[in-house]
Amino acid sequence: MFLVPVRLGRSPIHGLGVFATEPIPSATRVWEFTEGVDYRIPADVIARCPEPWRAELLTYAYREGGGDYILCGDAARFMNHSDDPSCDDSGDLYTVTRRDIAPGEELTCDYRTFDLDWGEYAEKVGG
Repeated sequence: MFLVPVRLGRSPIHGLGVFATEPIPSATRVWEFTEGVDYRIPADVIARCPEPWRAELLTYAYREGGGDYILCGDAARFMNHSDDPSCDDSGDLYTVTRRDIAPGEELTCDYRTFDLDWGEYAEKVGG
């Protein structure tokens, strides 16, 4: 769940993105996994979901190190990838800013640091 105020908006990176609504200092924890808002879904449950629901889940969920999928229940599922992200997701189920973020700036993350399925996604989008 986001711990700072954000808004969704059109992204120059891809579709919708997450944007800061006020200044966010460097090293601020901006998101953390929160039971009841965010969901941990075992891979076998995803595999049993009918299409097109499974494809929808896999679009917005990411596969963590243990093999389960995490589905963010708030705007965090709309964070876009960047090779030079504004946020660091190398923590255990939390995200911090890598630098100061200005109001109106898109918060981005590096999917390669936390999503085991990144390679499959990158092939689909040419990344």
